[in-house]
Amino acid sequence: MPNFCAAPNCTRKSTQSNLAFFRFPRDPERCRLWVENCRRADLETKTPDQLNKHYRLCAKHFEPAMICKTSPYRTVLRETAVPTIFDLTSHLNNPHSRHRKRIKELTDEDIRRIKERRLESSIEQLHSKSERACVEEEAEVEGGADPPALSQEQREEQEYVRALMETLLLMGRQGIPLGGSGGEEEEEEEEEEERGGTAAAFVPSNLQALLEARLGAGDAALRRRLEGVAVNEEFCPPAERRRVLAFLEGAGREALLREVRDASFFSLLTGEPADFPAGTRLPVFLRFVDQEGALREELAGLLPMPGGDGDGDGDGDGDGDGDGHALAGHLEAQVTQVWGLRMEHCRGQAHSASGSFSGRVGAAARRLSSRYPMAVLTPQSCCALNVLLARRMPLGAVRAVVGTLGEVRALLRAEAGLGVELERVAAAQWQGSPERARERQERRRAWVARWPETHDAFEVAAELLEPLALCLDAVREDAERRWDDRLARRALAVSEALSDFQFVATLVILKNALAFTRAFGRNLQGETLDVFFAANSLTAVLHALAEVLDNVEVYHEFWFEEAVTLAATLGVSADLPRPFLLRQAAPDAATRIRPEAYFKEHLTLPIMHFVIQEVKDMFSENHLRALRCLSLVPAVMGHMKFNTSEEAHAHGYRGDLPNPDTLPAELHCWRIKWKHRGREVPLPASIRQTLQLSDVKFFPNVNAFLRVLSTLPLLRGAGGAGGAQQRLHAYLDSTPARQRSTCMALLHTNQHLLPDLDQMAAQYTQTPEPPL
Repeated sequence: MPNFCAAPNCTRKSTQSNLAFFRFPRDPERCRLWVENCRRADLETKTPDQLNKHYRLCAKHFEPAMICKTSPYRTVLRETAVPTIFDLTSHLNNPHSRHRKRIKELTDEDIRRIKERRLESSIEQLHSKSERACVEEEAEVEGGADPPALSQEQREEQEYVRALMETLLLMGRQGIPLGGSGGEEEEEEEEEEERGGTAAAFVPSNLQALLEARLGAGDAALRRRLEGVAVNEEFCPPAERRRVLAFLEGAGREALLREVRDASFFSLLTGEPADFPAGTRLPVFLRFVDQEGALREELAGLLPMPGGDGDGDGDGDGDGDGDGHALAGHLEAQVTQVWGLRMEHCRGQAHSASGSFSGRVGAAARRLSSRYPMAVLTPQSCCALNVLLARRMPLGAVRAVVGTLGEVRALLRAEAGLGVELERVAAAQWQGSPERARERQERRRAWVARWPETHDAFEVAAELLEPLALCLDAVREDAERRWDDRLARRALAVSEALSDFQFVATLVILKNALAFTRAFGRNLQGETLDVFFAANSLTAVLHALAEVLDNVEVYHEFWFEEAVTLAATLGVSADLPRPFLLRQAAPDAATRIRPEAYFKEHLTLPIMHFVIQEVKDMFSENHLRALRCLSLVPAVMGHMKFNTSEEAHAHGYRGDLPNPDTLPAELHCWRIKWKHRGREVPLPASIRQTLQLSDVKFFPNVNAFLRVLSTLPLLRGAGGAGGAQQRLHAYLDSTPARQRSTCMALLHTNQHLLPDLDQMAAQYTQTPEPPL
């Protein structure tokens, strides 16, 4: 909404001028002087609050000395500024014009009263200035060696900074973008204007709107600071905003790093790369056990992805190992040089990158593992092993399946009516078996709610394929106009993907190939006892996968036949992929490759080779040795009849223990303690329960050992573990890429880490030049 100048004979408004517009002051005496000089009788009946809220004067009515231009984005009036430049005669040249802002004619008595009030005001200002000087002089004499108290100006500055920080934290907590249209992209435009670019029309940002709301609600700190600021310019200039955000980000990170250093050992986790206006960023999390014994997983930063598309194919994946080595060096430098941690204290690493970034991140993980063998590479506890394996496969067909399934899940979660329609279609198909229909319904709902965590994700997707295709066809046709056009377009895109035989064949082959790791992955995300036995069953899993590879002809024949049958129910014929046919130079019937042979060479064999190698890489000997040490947990020890040998697997962790020489004797006492416990004493079933025991401190090596094992990203935690990733995903899901800001993402994720607001405001104001 434009601001109009309240001065008589002035027709300027903020949308047609680059001039600053100022509010009437709330101070009654100053406001009275402004009204008197305006010579508008209709303003004399209004209160200072009404005038402050609804009336403005443009900068043309003030002497240049009364206006301060503190930055390209900030114009401020001096505290004693009074408007003195007015056109009170031009309306006389046109007596027939209609003036909404009528000028008051002053009588001799009015002029005399105005002069007396101005004289009294000048005398009062002189007296107050001399009194302040005497008080400051007395304070200097009486202060002695005590630290000087904050001056009134310093207190007001600190209160203003606190209010500004509080507003920014509110925006971070609620996921409100900084600007009205963009995040970092908007800041880049503002930087260009600061360097001398063309100034665009003023558009209030979200921060400006919130500050104005607080100002209108009577916030004293903001009122004192922003009362004289032009209303058509940003209250908080971009440079100041960036400094405050950088300070808040640094304060939260420093609090986190202090806790990590106190914990000594940590694990390094990276999330799915995310798009920001300034480029792709890699989320980096730190997992550790704090001083209270609680397992924590916190966001440490959003790092720029180094390098570019080194292989020239335009897909962003670079040349694999080359870009992976650069990424590994970037991660190591960030952790050691910037954050001040030691990679020698890193005991685990896990990475969630998929698609075009999986090759680079995988190469970086292998590089870090070779440099720091104790930083064992593991899966993440928040993602099912089978889904993680599929996400990392460097095959375009597999990426298409994973992406389409993600889009299906997003559709079902966003449109509740679509889920109801799918339930109706599925119930009609499976009405002959109520129990099985009910079981499939529960699995389907679990898949929609959290498909990355479901171990049977591809089995459920194959079951859903036919009812889902029918449901999407109903949305596309939509004779009754039940669905909007946007949903119909999304449904059309997904339906076309499902009607491709390559999609069906890839889904079926994935489902069958990953069936051999499904139970293994489920145990890895189960209780501590399940994880312990999963570590000992890895050999059997690899043997089963190798047997499939040795007899791939037989297995692929069954899998391909299943894919053909499923495709037939969808009305899809078993053909070669269209891009492959277009690349062929019109082969004759004798040399043309059959679909079964094509999918064996291009899908089944690459998938089996990848799964076997990836499982071996994720479960190295150091990793398995660490998992076998879970026998320290009393429930595992009891299941093994207290016949365990942790000493054989703990050799690599001796340097992490306070008294490694006494470890054998301490482990013997630990086993005896639980073996001869009373019958009413239950065995703790997890590392967390064990660490919460009051007497675990009498076993310092066991306590330290369990804390180190807790940091392994594979082990599912309770409470805070994984919460940071969920909060970051919530921010990314609710904020379009062009409106995202790395600082706001960190504030949204890490607000619980920030110190007290008063403390941060005091520290910020005492810093001569806050870091940019």
